[in-house]
Amino acid sequence: MSTTTLAHGAPPSVSTSKLGAVLRVTSGNFLEQFDFFLFGFYATYISKAFFPASSDFASLMLTFAVFGAGFLMRPLGAIILGAYIDEVGRRKGLIVTLGIMACGTVLIAFVPGYATIGLLAPALVLLGRLLQGFSAGAELGGVSVYLAEMATPGHKGFYTSWQSASQQVAIVLAAALGFALNESMSPETLADWGWRIPFFVGCMIIPCIFVLRRSLQETEAFQAQKHHPSTREVFQSMAQNWRIVLGGMLLVAMTTTTFYLITVYTPTFGKTVLHISARDALIVTLLVAVSNFIWLPIGGAISDRIGRKPLLLGVTVLAILTAYPAMHWLADAPSFGRMLDVLLWFSFLFGMYNGAMVVALTEVMPVQVRVVGFSLAYSLATAVFGGFTPAISTYLIDALQDKAAPAIWLSVAAACGLAATLMLYRKGGHRDVA
Repeated sequence: MSTTTLAHGAPPSVSTSKLGAVLRVTSGNFLEQFDFFLFGFYATYISKAFFPASSDFASLMLTFAVFGAGFLMRPLGAIILGAYIDEVGRRKGLIVTLGIMACGTVLIAFVPGYATIGLLAPALVLLGRLLQGFSAGAELGGVSVYLAEMATPGHKGFYTSWQSASQQVAIVLAAALGFALNESMSPETLADWGWRIPFFVGCMIIPCIFVLRRSLQETEAFQAQKHHPSTREVFQSMAQNWRIVLGGMLLVAMTTTTFYLITVYTPTFGKTVLHISARDALIVTLLVAVSNFIWLPIGGAISDRIGRKPLLLGVTVLAILTAYPAMHWLADAPSFGRMLDVLLWFSFLFGMYNGAMVVALTEVMPVQVRVVGFSLAYSLATAVFGGFTPAISTYLIDALQDKAAPAIWLSVAAACGLAATLMLYRKGGHRDVA
């Protein structure tokens, strides 16, 4: 517990101290996801500003490819920054990840368009995405491990779920800003420069988050470790535990695919595929984020009660059975109401699964290399599955001429999550703890 005191001199209560720590550590995670979502939300505008091509499809594919390229940097960031966090501590490491993330955010916000500086424009946008991806490689792992290590006994699932819950606040803010801009600006103005406003807002938030994160206390669990591994020892441990990392990657596949499908890809899917208004697509995205925010801590708390394995198995089976029928029902007669119903169902699946998955991933990793192990597994999953979900969905729809095709990708990811749960919690394997 923090040693700071309240104004009247009495020590802060445990609940107050824990709440403050949760807010401080998740603030950087909020910023990271806020900027990631903006790139997806405004993909159609970004494609025209930085990636002009012979067709709208080609331009959009280039944009989503650059969006996905940031995720290819995550495994590298997970190894380098994750090892650094495991060696120097959660607090110092999370300040470094925030600094790198801020550089990428500022770069993307202020780069002139292709019409102004030519090929340098998409190159700089790509650089900004790579910096964001490198930072994110260890950010999620560092935040999740910090929350797990500061959690009170028997409540790890609930505490750790706030890592993902903070992302939902970012979606709500991004969607609300998008809705306000759509209502107050003409389509021409929004396409010309209005889409940059939310990115500028992200830049203005950065100094506040630096102040919050500098006040973090190191976790007692890290301080209690008698030996902190060097980078070389971390690499050796990862090589020895590659099966756990691979299993963890497959475990995350369901989470990261569902997440980017129902958040980042939703505005583009609604406008370009279902031909729903941008206004309605943003409202759906906002409501989905609120739904995620509600279900995530519930999923974490339920996993504390019944264990991780039953919840992970149950949700993955539900996803496999219902994903395509639900999406086909939506594509058969697109409307705001149907899109909201289907996305809220996927939100329920995501929240319940991820509430148990994040804490499960911290538990299966060796303690000495918990951050780098978590980060590497999560980053590999986002690089292989989640980060390219918008691009893969766009490709599948075009190749199969099936508007419900993104559900096929979601079902594949759910099958990976099911297999990983059975592998990691097999008889004689990792104990299903709560």
